[in-house]
Amino acid sequence: MGVWELLLVGVVILLGLSGVLVPGAPGSWLVWAAVLWWALDDPQALSWAVLVGATGVLLLAQAVRWALPPRRLRESGATPRMAVYAGTGALLGFLLLPVIGAIPGFLAGIYLYERLRLGGHGQAKAALRTVMRAGGWSVLTEFFACLLILGAWCGAVIWG
Repeated sequence: MGVWELLLVGVVILLGLSGVLVPGAPGSWLVWAAVLWWALDDPQALSWAVLVGATGVLLLAQAVRWALPPRRLRESGATPRMAVYAGTGALLGFLLLPVIGAIPGFLAGIYLYERLRLGGHGQAKAALRTVMRAGGWSVLTEFFACLLILGAWCGAVIWG
């Protein structure tokens, strides 16, 4: 697979990651489709293993999401700008503290947004709790699954 094709797959994965943060967008399935495209274009054992792993991770994430309360983020005051803060925090956390750093990064992104918006620690903490109860855990589950897939794909491309 050529460099440009790999870059396109990476761009589609990043679009899928941002799609997870947008209500109604098929972000996680876009991430999966990008990995499928890569595996079909570069049919090796490693690429197929990443595709199988991505499928398993996404199915598990969907099962966990069905067990969580339904998303009511708009009612909690969540905005697209908050989604950008949360996603950026999760991505930075994922890079700084591989894999598990995405969870505190996601929470820190929402907290930072609320702290800047509301001004106080107590108010930001209460708003963070409200957002997470209103469906933030569902978004975090799906986003974390997609970050795991991104990490596996990057590892396979770099070291494979």
